[in-house]
Amino acid sequence: MTRILMFPGQGAQSVGMGRDLFARFPHLVQEADDVLGYSLRRLCLEDPEGQLGNTRYTQPALFVVSALAYRAHLEEGGDRADLAVGHSLGEYNALHAAGAFGFADGLRLVAARAAAMADVTGGGMSAVIGLPETRLRFLLLRAGFGSLDLANLNTPGQTVLAGPAGDLAEVGPILEDAGARMVRRLDVSGPFHSRYMAPAAERLEPLVRATSFGPLAFPVIANATARPYVPDHLGATLLQQIHQPVRWYETVESILDGTYGPEPEFTEIGTGKVLTGLLRQIRRERDQGRDRVLTGAGAR
Repeated sequence: MTRILMFPGQGAQSVGMGRDLFARFPHLVQEADDVLGYSLRRLCLEDPEGQLGNTRYTQPALFVVSALAYRAHLEEGGDRADLAVGHSLGEYNALHAAGAFGFADGLRLVAARAAAMADVTGGGMSAVIGLPETRLRFLLLRAGFGSLDLANLNTPGQTVLAGPAGDLAEVGPILEDAGARMVRRLDVSGPFHSRYMAPAAERLEPLVRATSFGPLAFPVIANATARPYVPDHLGATLLQQIHQPVRWYETVESILDGTYGPEPEFTEIGTGKVLTGLLRQIRRERDQGRDRVLTGAGAR
């Protein structure tokens, strides 16, 4: 059995998250407050000013809650990982769990990342359901939407586009007419994981370069490459992640194929079950594809 830990990213947040963790790890909560300069407990449990959905606050909050959840997982006798993955922001939690950086250093990186990404405005993201990646790329090219990037490759049939807001609004009906089951705008402040985030990566670079990364206790798969982090290129890959697509289903499929060990067993650490849902969908689509192949072979 190969034990895989998964850490969720932005979009998993909800008011009340971490309620059972803050009292359990008060020293870490205080450390987080000292780094951030505000009460994380108040933000997560009450969100009185409606800031939990703001990228600048969402990412640090999720990082802390997932880090505390991982600490609780270990204290409760949970299995240690053979491999870790994280979706977008969750990759920082995967690296933290593997020992790349400590809690406070990781939170400083995340807070700086969040601020840099929040300052890139003027665009957005849309989820496209029901079109394979190759078909979607062809449709965008044919319709002249070279301004849009494929940002999150979540499952073979679920892709997130990023780019100018006007182009996202215009392309939605075109994709639905071409067979997409649904095209839905996401409630995010910018075009994450696209070429438009390059300025955010440049802004974060000095802090990443100044961070001393520790050796990884187990492999962590990078969103940008769908391959394990290479120790000497850890900082560069983290910067690349900001403006490159999240190659999630490619990552998960390589794990399911046994690339990193037999009988993978996945555990989602953090708030919600977003990644568990994506895993279920990837497995379902793999089975459907396998059934189509077998049916076609039988027909011959």
